[in-house]
Amino acid sequence: MESSTTGAATGTPGNGRYAPPPPGTRSADQIRNDIVAQRTELGRSVDALRSRWVEATDVGTQIRKHKSELLVGAAVVGFLVGGAIALRRRG
Repeated sequence: MESSTTGAATGTPGNGRYAPPPPGTRSADQIRNDIVAQRTELGRSVDALRSRWVEATDVGTQIRKHKSELLVGAAVVGFLVGGAIALRRRG
């Protein structure tokens, strides 16, 4: 397990998750500092998630970013629908 120089957060290497140190190994001030740090990080995470959500759900921006993919998809769907209609008329 990794530990910071302040004794604050420790974690299992590689999984990116917070793992608290064993009970009784930190002072009250260290716990308070950890709580403040976790609140700050949570606020940043929420802000980042909100920003990414707004970008992902902005239809106009997504259309501008992926115009060629949308055109290819529309062409494929058009050929499939046209082929299905042609097969029904023949059969």
